[in-house]
Amino acid sequence: MDQVALARIAEALERMAPAPMPAPDFTAAGGFVWHVEPDRLEPVTRINRVRLDLLVGIDRSRDTLLENTRRFARGFSANNALLWGSRGMGKSSLVKAVHAEVCEDHPDLKLIELQREDLPSVGRLLNHLRSASQRFLLFCDDLSFSHDDQHYKSLKAVLDGGIEGRPENVLFYATSNRRHLMPRDMIENERSSAINPSEAVEEKVSLSDRFGLWLGFHPCDQDEYLTMIDRYCAAYGVQVDPETLRAQAIEWQATRGARSGRVAWQFFTDLAGRQGVRV
Repeated sequence: MDQVALARIAEALERMAPAPMPAPDFTAAGGFVWHVEPDRLEPVTRINRVRLDLLVGIDRSRDTLLENTRRFARGFSANNALLWGSRGMGKSSLVKAVHAEVCEDHPDLKLIELQREDLPSVGRLLNHLRSASQRFLLFCDDLSFSHDDQHYKSLKAVLDGGIEGRPENVLFYATSNRRHLMPRDMIENERSSAINPSEAVEEKVSLSDRFGLWLGFHPCDQDEYLTMIDRYCAAYGVQVDPETLRAQAIEWQATRGARSGRVAWQFFTDLAGRQGVRV
């Protein structure tokens, strides 16, 4: 075999098994995004988030997650958390806002975003975090699983840690519209068609049981919706006649057919743009 052929084989092997990821510089930013092919942690110097005091109607979840995160940042034991419930009610916003709040006193607490599709690579990510001196919130937004989805097995490496155990400097926060991370109709279908209904969905449903904290988010009422908008206006200096603001806000949510924190922010974004205020 000539040298050219050997060189091509060597190049092909390198593509199949790329060089290990260099040790990340965790001092480069407060947040990172995990990517694969090749493995890398991309620093995020400015995390997209809102202030904690602008999140309305979720006081109990806010206080619970904040205290849990503070304990973890101080080096004490804390629980993985599943934030589940109505869409647009501030689940992912709360995770990012809590991280910002705790970082003021504990700058070594880093936020790492992990996509659901990249869960099979989580073991490699944990190996990079295990030996670091910083502490990490591993965050997966909009987590859910379908009937034939095997990604949930990879998540157990984060929640249970296998034989090595979960790194003591890593905590996992996830958001989902589903309390058990899978559609209710899929649970019922598997129960009705399985030989042993009680075991049919046990493995997947029990995954949510591995989260020490379950924080529920429910639809807001009109008063909470209007309070959110009032706080946004106060925070960004947008001044509008209260009656006009109320009428426009109610009309906006009526056209959307829903009330939520997301709808409140979308209305305020439109209002601020009309007022010439940057947000």
